[in-house]
Amino acid sequence: MPTPSENTLFGMGNPLLDISAVVDKDFLDKFGLKLNDQILAEEHHKALFEEIVQKNKVEYHAGGSTQNSVKIAQWMIQEPHKVATFFGCIGTDRFGEILKKKAEEAHVDAHYYEQNEEPTGTCAACITGDNRSLVANLAAANCYKKEKHLDLDSNWELVKKAKVYYIAGFFLTVSPESILKVAKHASENNKIFCMNLSAPFISQFFKEPLMKVMPYVDILFGNETEAATFAKELGFETDDIAEIAKKAQNLPKENTKRQRMVVFTQGKDDTVATVGEKVTRFPVLDIDQNDIVDTNGAGDAFVGGFLSSLVKEHAVEECIRAGHYSANVIIRRVGCTFPEKPDFQ
Repeated sequence: MPTPSENTLFGMGNPLLDISAVVDKDFLDKFGLKLNDQILAEEHHKALFEEIVQKNKVEYHAGGSTQNSVKIAQWMIQEPHKVATFFGCIGTDRFGEILKKKAEEAHVDAHYYEQNEEPTGTCAACITGDNRSLVANLAAANCYKKEKHLDLDSNWELVKKAKVYYIAGFFLTVSPESILKVAKHASENNKIFCMNLSAPFISQFFKEPLMKVMPYVDILFGNETEAATFAKELGFETDDIAEIAKKAQNLPKENTKRQRMVVFTQGKDDTVATVGEKVTRFPVLDIDQNDIVDTNGAGDAFVGGFLSSLVKEHAVEECIRAGHYSANVIIRRVGCTFPEKPDFQ
């Protein structure tokens, strides 16, 4: 199997600093949050960010869905360093410096667009038991500009070096034109473009940009809730996850040399994936409920593990096995963090 070289994997998304704290149901109710939801912060959530940092055990971790995934992919690959490239926008502030330092420690080749109009984005991860509710205040992440960053020759050269591309659906709210430019490049050069449904609100409120990118998507990721919302928005008229996967696979596609693959995770239940014409179920690794510390980042970690095998050109079964392994590691820890080295054979 080929060893991936530097910049083989390209990710672009919202770099956020995760602020995680254990909260109670009253806290969720106060700010109108649902268990296991992901939303964008609105005006009435401003106080939430002030309140959560007052909690007794606050942890700060480099986050942002796509950044998490490429970081986990790099961790699974280990050597060489900088197989993963990441683009996104941060502020010129302390949180931005933390994100730069954390990317460097993870050996990810991060090229941030830095601006000083907005502060670095944050994401409040409100943990209750083994559930988490995420509220993202994009701030700087929302300021990514295609013409000021992606279009620069030195940056576009890094895009061209890649063979596998991954962008979470969350970035559709920021720069759909950047996503399309990368997706079209992948499609025209028969490279692999992967995307994630990311959250129910993406299919609900950003369906138009999502469906503009869909013809270029070679691998579509999502979880069971996102899959159900996507199916509803597209009028699939089924809530059977295998059928949804099949229908998503058969949506129009530009590059016909590659059949689209759809991969839906379902927490502790089997992961469902289209393998050729069939839909196959892959059981996840067993874990004792008591060992689950924090499910925040489990989906990102699954994708990261999957991508680490994909850049090595492994078969889909192997990619899913790697995804299950990394998700299993991450849910035993707070935030999307990992031990020094993976123990994956």
